[in-house]
Amino acid sequence: MNKALYKEFSKGILKENPVLKLMLGTCPTLAITTSAVNAIGMGLAATIVLTCSNAAISLIKRFIPNSVRIPAYITIIAGFVSIIQLLIKAFTPEIDKTLGIYLPLIVVNCIILGRAEVFASKNRFLPSVLDGLGMGIGFSAALLCMGAIREFLGRGTLFDIPITAEFLPPIIIFILPPGGFFVFGMLIALSKILAKNKKEIESACQNCEIKNKCDISCTKEAL
Repeated sequence: MNKALYKEFSKGILKENPVLKLMLGTCPTLAITTSAVNAIGMGLAATIVLTCSNAAISLIKRFIPNSVRIPAYITIIAGFVSIIQLLIKAFTPEIDKTLGIYLPLIVVNCIILGRAEVFASKNRFLPSVLDGLGMGIGFSAALLCMGAIREFLGRGTLFDIPITAEFLPPIIIFILPPGGFFVFGMLIALSKILAKNKKEIESACQNCEIKNKCDISCTKEAL
């Protein structure tokens, strides 16, 4: 994978994380992250829909009239969401029941529609696929972090496996909306700290007098 394609894939994981950086998709993020299993289910569903819709839109963008592009994008996204929902109902009905209305609401998820309008409709097939995959992984990672933290603190379990539930009382507030907002805020703060540290390292390496001779892999390319 060349640098340009790798950049399109990796940007959504941290640099432009749709949840922690762009503040998109916060409704399902806060609603379904009461457990790590729910987070994985929603993350995988959204990633598949995002990747497939980006791919489809990039292939047929020339044939979609500008005046109806948004309804066309929503129709394409709805088709993939319907497929994923039927598969989840057939093979994992428990997750389908837990996710509830938030699964079909992927159709109007601003992350998916936003990437279709901003990126897939203006770029070729492979970059669009990688953009969708990277954004989906970034979304899934944010959901998983929130779900794992909230489940561990609020229930004393992780992936429904008892960890501290047998000897420590759970902090119930973490599986309630206030706890969700608290964990969300802490993850946003952490992402900002990581981004700041990365910029400082990049700046230090760029200003270093021996950057061309240095073997330490802290250059901008390595980061």
